[in-house]
Amino acid sequence: MTKKDDFELQNFLPYLLNQAAEESSLAFQNIYKDRYGMLRTEWRVLFHLGIYGRMTAKEICERSKMHKTKISRAVARLEARRFLTRERGADDRRLEYLELTPAGRKAYDELRAVAMDYDAQLAEAFSQEEVAVLRKLLTHLAKL
Repeated sequence: MTKKDDFELQNFLPYLLNQAAEESSLAFQNIYKDRYGMLRTEWRVLFHLGIYGRMTAKEICERSKMHKTKISRAVARLEARRFLTRERGADDRRLEYLELTPAGRKAYDELRAVAMDYDAQLAEAFSQEEVAVLRKLLTHLAKL
């Protein structure tokens, strides 16, 4: 007789978090993908530059917790689409500063508005207290 595996995948927290992340981001993904042909890493780089202004790829890696090769590819694609510029550091030529172009700023502004609306729609499924708790718990979990 074989022993029944009692591991419940459907209740495994990393699995649940991944399922929730994938499901909750689908509609937003369709917008940035259909409208701008962007991948997930590209909109994240775009948003970091839109929010924080001029940054290095290393700074984006540290803030976003994305791997440097993914950031490099996203930067190259955004640069090819003329959404950002690169500028070598005057004091340290190894550094490369990234900044949104007017086209990149326009894309960011449009996607930011969509993201804010989408966030509000997702939050409608919960009470204000539940949303506050959810945000707090997810923020805490992200810092572990």
